[in-house]
This record gives sequence, structure tokens and C-alpha cells, in this order.
Amino acid sequence: MQIQRTIKYDADRVRGFAEEIMSLAGCDRLKSCIQCGTCSGTCPLSIYMDYTPRQVMALVRADFKHEVLRSHTIWLCASCYACTVDCPREIRITDIMYALKQRAIQEGIYPRRFPIPVLAREFSAMARRMGRITETLLVLRLFLKSDWRALLRSWRMGLGLLRTGRFSLKPERIQRREELAAMLSAVNGQSVSPPANREDA
Repeated sequence: MQIQRTIKYDADRVRGFAEEIMSLAGCDRLKSCIQCGTCSGTCPLSIYMDYTPRQVMALVRADFKHEVLRSHTIWLCASCYACTVDCPREIRITDIMYALKQRAIQEGIYPRRFPIPVLAREFSAMARRMGRITETLLVLRLFLKSDWRALLRSWRMGLGLLRTGRFSLKPERIQRREELAAMLSAVNGQSVSPPANREDA
């Protein structure tokens, strides 16, 4: 049996990670965390997390980037905002969790085949590409990239949804998708040429 160490060493830290996270909108009050544990006590999913929300806040402040971004905790956050509402220091913990999810996706170091980050990535990619979400295609991509066996187990339910018209295999898309692409590029700080003035079929 291989022993896995749990002690964190100074060499494991990624200097500047805490400052990067605190520079993002809604994350600046992290430095005022007093480690009271209110966030962990009010979180309805903390019993399933590998690190509690309080521990995540401490790890971020201490620059333990890889431990945080590889954890399951940030993906189990239900965005219920209970921790944010009850925090005595008014720290927007849910916003910090969102920032950590985005960073994990950007750097590709989230737990492999864990369905929640796969869903987030595929949802975002489809919304950017089509302007709309086609649930059937999104679910198919989620199963194929996380657990293809679950797709086989769900074939009866999927067939029933198709028969009743609840699922459609036809991709949905908006018109003038180039304008959406221009807006998203502007948000990301990229320079783009003006979109063509035409209707997209």
C-alpha cells in the first residue's frame, strides 16, 4: 500500500497565486478571512468535499495552487451562496470558487473524467460556437468525455425522450454568430475585425 503524504511543504507553493486570485473581481476580500469555519459549517455539500471551503480559502491564501485546482471541492460547490451570506467578513466565497473553476479549466489541471468540469467546458464551447445549447448534443459529449458506460445504461431513457420530442438531435444556433464572437473576443481583450453585416442562416 502506497502512503500518500498530506503535509504541505513550502516548496509546493506557487508564489503569487493568491495575489492573482485576489486581483479578480469579487475575490479581493479573501485576505480578510479569519478561518472561523462558518463557510464549511453552512455548506450543504462540505461532507462530500476533499477540502472544506475553509481549507480551500487557507490553501489559496498560502499559494497552494495545485492542491486547490486539482481538488474536487471547487466542482462540488452548488453556488447556493450560503457561505457568502453567512461569512462574518463578507468574503464572496462563491465568486472565489468560480474563479478557481475557471483557472482550473484554463490550465487543464482539473480532475480527469470528473463530469462537472467536463460539462462546464463543453457548455461554454457550445455556447460560444452556436450561441445556443442543444441539450442532446451536450449530454452526449458529456457522457463520451466522462463516462461512456453511463450513456449505454441510459439508452432507454434517451430513446423515450427522443420519441416524445423532449430531445432533439438538430443543433440549435443563433443568427449573426459573428457578432457574438466579436463580443466575447472583446470581453477577453482580443482585437477582432468588425463583423460582417449579414444574416446567418
